[in-house]
Amino acid sequence: MPKTYFVYILASKRNGTLYIGVTNDLARRVWEHREGLIPGFTQTYGVKRLVYYEAFDDIHAAIAREKRLKKYKREWKMNLIQSNNAEWRDLYETVGG
Repeated sequence: MPKTYFVYILASKRNGTLYIGVTNDLARRVWEHREGLIPGFTQTYGVKRLVYYEAFDDIHAAIAREKRLKKYKREWKMNLIQSNNAEWRDLYETVGG
């Protein structure tokens, strides 16, 4: 059975701190961030709202996309989120959370 991999962006609030990650279980991973179960950046800065994600069939493509997104300037990332989620809604409920 083929797996799906996700590149995702979390935000602390609209125009707040951003975090980019990759996972094969988006709902579980975002839940872990929301509950503060993952020590580090997201826990320290309260980055809990899922504001953007992309799905991939290939882990290598997902990791490559994550690396590219991390290299982009903040303004480009903000525009990417804005163009897909203009209200900066928390998309957690849409992924089965």
